[in-house]
Amino acid sequence: MARKLMRFTGVGGQGVLLAGEIFAAAKIKAGGHGLKTATYTSQVRGGPTVVDITLDDEEIYYPYANDGEIDFMLSVAQVSYNSFKDGVRDGGTIIIEPNLVKATEEDKKRWNIVEIPIITIAKEEVGNVITQSVVALAIANNFVDAIDKDLLEQVMLSKVPAKVHEINKQAYALGYKYSDAAK
Repeated sequence: MARKLMRFTGVGGQGVLLAGEIFAAAKIKAGGHGLKTATYTSQVRGGPTVVDITLDDEEIYYPYANDGEIDFMLSVAQVSYNSFKDGVRDGGTIIIEPNLVKATEEDKKRWNIVEIPIITIAKEEVGNVITQSVVALAIANNFVDAIDKDLLEQVMLSKVPAKVHEINKQAYALGYKYSDAAK
């Protein structure tokens, strides 16, 4: 596998840090190299948050993505989308939560903008908004094809309490369902 560079953006409390941690751990478990670098404000909830995820079969010597190198970004907050979208390479894919993020016409010409209502799926179909990070995890993996689907689910389940395994399995399946439809 060639190096995969992904970016998740949101605000504090939306689970983007956990999603990055799960991707990195799954790549390592698969025998490769994975890491996440996170930037966030001192606000515990509500501040802009970005997590860059680097996955590679080879050793990773530099943990940061340069602007224009990111292949894929997923954003669930306008403030973070605006701040971090320019790191995505021209023609790259950006998934946005259309109820919270609006892409400009210029953005739609520069990137492959895909609208998937991540938070609505988590809130209305799973019944728990907290599962939005798992919905996002599945969507990202389906678009990037970075990690074996079953392995990623196994690692995700190892990072959440057993009492919420069933709703997270449901969220993971729905992420794949909606991203299949959006491709």
